[in-house]
Amino acid sequence: MRLDKFLKVSRLAKRRTEAHDALVAGRITRDGRPLKPGYDVKAGDVLVLHYATKYLTVRVLEVPERVTPALRKTPLYEVLDERRDEPADWMA
Repeated sequence: MRLDKFLKVSRLAKRRTEAHDALVAGRITRDGRPLKPGYDVKAGDVLVLHYATKYLTVRVLEVPERVTPALRKTPLYEVLDERRDEPADWMA
């Protein structure tokens, strides 16, 4: 499954276009390298997502074959680390 679609299905991004734009801007990385929207996600991948004010590190647990309503109850990722950036830190 494409990374932009996985982000939408797993609810790490609200919309697929939002996930696509974040990937193009280089705000989602794996092993320190920015990923492209067409990256093929695999179970075990550790991704770092940079949102506006926080960094979220997740491990992909499962990549669904297709999207079904039953997926809403299945955990597709686990959060490894979450770090917030405070606006005061931007000024320093």
